[in-house]
Formats: sequence, C-alpha cells, structure tokens
Amino acid sequence: MSSSIPGHDVPVPGSEPRSSPVARISRGALTANARAAWGRGIRSFDPSVLEADAWGHGSGLVREVLEAQGIVAAEAPVARVEAGTAIARPSTGLSASTLFGLPGAEPPARTALRLSGTVLSVKDLRAGEGVSYGYAYRADADTRVALVTGGYAQGIVRGLGGAVDVAIAGERHPIVGRVAMDVCVVDIRDAAVRRGDEVLFLGDPAHGEPSLAEWVRATGLFAPELITAVGLRAIREEAP
Repeated sequence: MSSSIPGHDVPVPGSEPRSSPVARISRGALTANARAAWGRGIRSFDPSVLEADAWGHGSGLVREVLEAQGIVAAEAPVARVEAGTAIARPSTGLSASTLFGLPGAEPPARTALRLSGTVLSVKDLRAGEGVSYGYAYRADADTRVALVTGGYAQGIVRGLGGAVDVAIAGERHPIVGRVAMDVCVVDIRDAAVRRGDEVLFLGDPAHGEPSLAEWVRATGLFAPELITAVGLRAIREEAP
C-alpha cells in the first residue's frame, strides 16, 4: 500500500524506506507455542484460530505449523439445552490468544507478530510549533520529529496518538499528535535517527519492546481486534 503523501513514493539514492508498515509473523514463535501446548497435553485447536485469516497471522502459515505439530481442529462446541436455553460447551483446544502470544494468554506465550514501519523524514520542531491534523500536538521545547510509515489505514488506530511509544534502535520515542491515514509523527528529541531507519510499533514485551498490551491500555480496545486489524492491513511477511 503506497503512501498518500506526495513525493514519498519517489526513491532517494541511498535510502529506500518502505511505503507501508510490515507485520512479520514468526514461524518459530508459532511453533514454540504449539509445542508448548502439545507438552501440556493439548491435541486440538479451537476452530476460531483460523477466523479472519488466522487473526491476521495468515491461515496458510498457521495451518502448516499446527499440522506439523499434530494439532488438529477441535469439533465445533456442542450445545445442550437447559431450561429451554441453548448453552454451548466451551472448547478445550488451543486458543488463538495462546497460539499467537496475545496479552492475557495463560500460560504466557511468545509473541508471534512484530510490526515495524520506516522513517520517511526528520525535521526540527521549534517550541510552540505543531504537527499533525489541527496541530493537536505542540512542542513544549525545541525538539526533532520523524514522519513514520503507518497510520490508521494499517491498523495503527487513532487512539494511539499521544498515548504509546515506538522503538528506534532500541530506544523508545512517543507518537505525538493525531495518527493520520498512512503515517504518524514521533518525537525523537536528539536521537540519531535518519530517513530509512526501522521503527518498531509492536514487539516482544519480554524484551521491553513496545507491546500489544500497551495498545490495549491506551485505546480500551481488545487485543484480538487490534492485532487482527494490523495483520490484515499491513504488508505481511513470514519470519523465522
């Protein structure tokens, strides 16, 4: 998906930032989570795991991983009738939250999806100057900001503006202003950031990286809807 900002689709010698954020799905993390489930005696997975293209993780890859581990689809929950009311029997198979390593999974599991964007440009921002729609954010002191690929069209929802961090070269920096359709703005202060640098939106919370749990707290949305939107809308690639 190309950027809607004029000029950002023109290649610059020595720098080739991608025009859309990339969701990398780790086969290794999926496999580790499936093996851990097998070790706990789980031999089937909840059919909901494959809904919405496996919650944005890619149903083809997810099927391959589960089949390789010998984990099969569980039968659909059977309903029983009590006092005239149908009650579905809960599934006991491997859940999507556990397989994909979402917040709240029990037991905790490895995060399968990493989302990263790219720095498109860097500029100085003077005290009092604003960025993004309506200049909702104004700098309280001289600083520097980076324009980064990734906006609400790729699942980086508007509620994240001014509420969460990204990571660039291992250092955290806040998203500021309103998230736009295809881009957002990050306050980088005096960090050595330049065009083409990778920007991590979602990573492994075990390593202190920006996480889906932070998005949930910031937006009040559910982890499944957030991660599915990202996986379906961003460029998706398989990773080891």
